[in-house]
Amino acid sequence: MRGGGGHRLRRALWRQRRALAAGLALTAAALAATGLGGGGAGAGGDAAYGAGAGSTTGALPERARRPARLVSAPVRIADAGAVRLLRPGDHVDVIAAGEAGSGAEVGAGAGAGARVLAKGARVAEVPHSPAGGSDGFTEDGALIVLAVPRETATALAGAGISSQLAVTLC
Repeated sequence: MRGGGGHRLRRALWRQRRALAAGLALTAAALAATGLGGGGAGAGGDAAYGAGAGSTTGALPERARRPARLVSAPVRIADAGAVRLLRPGDHVDVIAAGEAGSGAEVGAGAGAGARVLAKGARVAEVPHSPAGGSDGFTEDGALIVLAVPRETATALAGAGISSQLAVTLC
């Protein structure tokens, strides 16, 4: 009877190790699924945040930063013909060109006065007026709604007062 106790103790320890291993495996799977895990290549790795393959562990605080909250910004584009080409979901760069009253255009001579206000802004909507209206297209241009960060929306609103705005498709 003396040898039986040791055998039971070994079996109990073996069962406890298996239970511990199973618990650790479940915890690792749960962390990988929620993205709370470390810098592995799974769901919580760099690929989920759009970082390049060469990123280092120094980029960890940058990954933790939340993306900027987007707001809807109505913008009047000077060239109504360019707005007719746009569809919701398109990405555009918004460019401010010269003073609104000066008649300056973006071209070879006036390109130095042009500045990019928004890069890769998503077109949220191209509004149209009800039937019988002008479809939002006037001599002053056409209206579009962009999804941009709040700071960019502020810059667009300010520039729309004093400058003519143009778009380029990305």
